[in-house]
Amino acid sequence: MDLTPLKAALADVVAIPVTPFAGDGTIDTKAHRALLRRMLDGGVRILTPNGNTGEFYALTPEERRTVTELTIEEAGGRATILVGVGHDVPTAVAAAEHARDAGAEMVMVHQPVHPYVSQDGWIDYHRAIAEAVPGLGVVPYIRNPHLDGACLAVLADSCPNVIGVKYAVPDAARFAAFARDAGLDRFVWVAGLAELYAPAYFSAGATGFTSGLVNVAPGVSLAMLEALRAGDHPAAMKVWEQIRRFEELRADRQSANNVTVVKEALASLGLCGRDVRPPSRVLPESQRAEVADQVAGWSI
Repeated sequence: MDLTPLKAALADVVAIPVTPFAGDGTIDTKAHRALLRRMLDGGVRILTPNGNTGEFYALTPEERRTVTELTIEEAGGRATILVGVGHDVPTAVAAAEHARDAGAEMVMVHQPVHPYVSQDGWIDYHRAIAEAVPGLGVVPYIRNPHLDGACLAVLADSCPNVIGVKYAVPDAARFAAFARDAGLDRFVWVAGLAELYAPAYFSAGATGFTSGLVNVAPGVSLAMLEALRAGDHPAAMKVWEQIRRFEELRADRQSANNVTVVKEALASLGLCGRDVRPPSRVLPESQRAEVADQVAGWSI
């Protein structure tokens, strides 16, 4: 299997679409499709249904399947699809198999949600998923600062379809060391903490970054990518300065409002409702104006 096209697809703005909800609490499929079309028309070429910005952990298994199918259908071959999977091993495997059967090219494996994660157990968890879908590219989502890069190398030795990493530990030096211990040129490194960390992580070897902001302003995210690809750090930092406050609002209080701020921005533009599911919560009235003001200053 030639994995080169999938690796190339990862080296981009990896969009994490929100999951809009209707007034009755169900998925607003009409708004969802419209948001996907807007990103695709704006130049987005890789989509991650069932990512954290899509409220993965608040969706039922049936809803996650719906989101996968809807995204693949709406993309219509215009974008590579990287489906988020996770939870226990059987659930993650079933979701990966569903993604494969629905037409996705890759899966992103969410960090194991478990109070006791050993390094060997981390390898076993990802190996079980990767071996179940050998025809798909597999991208571990790493948020554990105690995981060694050597573990990733061991995993890929037995699962060659593990081709990239979404690295989301907020430590650029740690990322640089991890990537080199795992094999810098062996994997595609995606900065998993979005635009705020992308310039620093690109300097250490990342070639793509994830984005929730891209739901709101695809052109802003793509402008940063263009600057980073060109090695134009001052231009990338101009974009960074533009979106800094927005991303800080998302990251505040251990990212309590990560999805909330994105949906508030979309609501201010009339693109979808602001509703989120517990344990997230809508932004208080007192903070909504600041989000709207941030977005109003961008070239949407």
